[in-house]
Amino acid sequence: QVQLVESGGGLVQAGGSLRLSCAASGLTFNNYDMGWFRQDPGKEREFVAAISWIGKNIYSALSVKGRFTISRDNAKNTVYLQMNSLKPEDTAVYYCAAKRALQRLYEYWGQGTQVTVSS
Repeated sequence: QVQLVESGGGLVQAGGSLRLSCAASGLTFNNYDMGWFRQDPGKEREFVAAISWIGKNIYSALSVKGRFTISRDNAKNTVYLQMNSLKPEDTAVYYCAAKRALQRLYEYWGQGTQVTVSS
């Protein structure tokens, strides 16, 4: 049974930082590309960042480029999202997701962690 468990969300003031973690189990972690997405109520889910299975390829949304950094530790089966210079518009539930390398669709999703940025 595959599980993705996010942690690290919370309430932070604008300009602050948070580090999200996503611990994976039940899959061969280094066979999977990992991604972070976010969704605010009433809005569509939005891509935030992704990292390839070996960490060589990294992609970030324009809205977070230069502020958020995705990384992974394959020895710990964990992917991270370091979020700096947070803005109120970053407020959302953040989800991690996994897809097999070279596949297009994300196959597994976590339950999400709330990030709230106050102005």
